[in-house]
Amino acid sequence: MAKKHKHEEHENHERWVISYADLMTLLFALFVVMYASSRVDTQKLAQTSESMKWALHMKGEGGVTKLTVFRGTPSEGGCVTNLGTQPVTSSQQRKLVEDSRRRLERALRPFLMRQDKNPTVSVEIENGKLRLRLSAHRFFDPASASLRPEALAVLDAIASELTPGEQLIRVEGHTDDEAITSQRFRTNWDLSAARASTVVSYLEQAHGIKPERLIVAGLGSSHPLVSNDTPDNRELNRRIEIVLEVPPQDPRSYLTPPP
Repeated sequence: MAKKHKHEEHENHERWVISYADLMTLLFALFVVMYASSRVDTQKLAQTSESMKWALHMKGEGGVTKLTVFRGTPSEGGCVTNLGTQPVTSSQQRKLVEDSRRRLERALRPFLMRQDKNPTVSVEIENGKLRLRLSAHRFFDPASASLRPEALAVLDAIASELTPGEQLIRVEGHTDDEAITSQRFRTNWDLSAARASTVVSYLEQAHGIKPERLIVAGLGSSHPLVSNDTPDNRELNRRIEIVLEVPPQDPRSYLTPPP
């Protein structure tokens, strides 16, 4: 009988693939564990992202041994400097003030059309600021800080333009130089401050203007428009003035003395 010949087993030349696959599996498991145990600081990540945006949109000069100085204006896009308030040029300032004046005059048109020689309200531009002058004798009774009902319509028209904005609103109370005779108010300083506070309270409570936008100033008779030598002039000096900062200013600029 013929003997059966055993076939020789072929050598497997691809055994390295198994070892390679085991290595990849171990490495994958290692990276999964490292990622799961790591903690991502989202705040630092956001700061880094914003810093890179700022750097990539600015031109600068500097080197390895000295601090980089960025000059020029940023380009448009995601630059972080575009998110804040930019410096406003004088031409932009004038345009903003003029646009605000036109809007306020349009809102106050019904009251501006029926005014006599001593107007109830006027809108003026003074030193780059918008100033509304309200006649005190139309808004308050003598020696009183309570608003008359007819004054509310004027304040409502003004507030309709001021509420949506971010301007700092400074409300000033002014009187003439005649000594006050009242049991409630000792001096014209008290009366002017109380009247300005009444207007501010109405703007905040009736129209929801944020209190951080509001400033009260009682100036008494220290800033007259004209000399107090006639009854008509004294009537002009008794007034409420609403001063608007355009563009919006930081309220602390009024409260912090210059260095």
